[in-house]
Amino acid sequence: MSGHNKWSQIKRQKGVSDAKKSKIFSKLVRYISVEAKLSGGNDSAGLRSAIEKAKKVNMPKDIIDKALKKASEPSSQMDSITYEAYGPGGVGIIIQTLTDSKNRTAQDIKHILVKNGFSLAGIGSVAWAFQKEISPEGLIWKPTTTTEVSDEDLELLDKLVDELEEHDDVQDVYTNAE
Repeated sequence: MSGHNKWSQIKRQKGVSDAKKSKIFSKLVRYISVEAKLSGGNDSAGLRSAIEKAKKVNMPKDIIDKALKKASEPSSQMDSITYEAYGPGGVGIIIQTLTDSKNRTAQDIKHILVKNGFSLAGIGSVAWAFQKEISPEGLIWKPTTTTEVSDEDLELLDKLVDELEEHDDVQDVYTNAE
């Protein structure tokens, strides 16, 4: 009888959980690297926040150390880019990314949006509906103006946000949906 072997079930479940953990770890490694570069090797609030985030998800210390070491190498260049878009029902979407290739990431974000029937918006066209705030987790975008959406639009928005968050370079996605 296939599928009744206990090890097969454990292996499958472990593979799923390891894939999720790997995705989270890779995003946090990028975040730590950028914060370490910004701080110039000094201890800063942003770097401490990034390390605390990593510790909350039980990232091993050696991976954190590797990320700090990688940030000190002159060849690695990570850029933080913010994209803006309008989603279903006119909802404003802000997409924060960390990438080593601006062109690749821009095309990937555009592809995800177009595939779902949306497109990138101009600079500042969505940001007016948000306010930047510094929190213990880092810089976040809080909506100052919210938009009501129907149930159908909310389902489309959830699907779009999930696809965006699955992309390795995307760090956070903020919406002003009510």
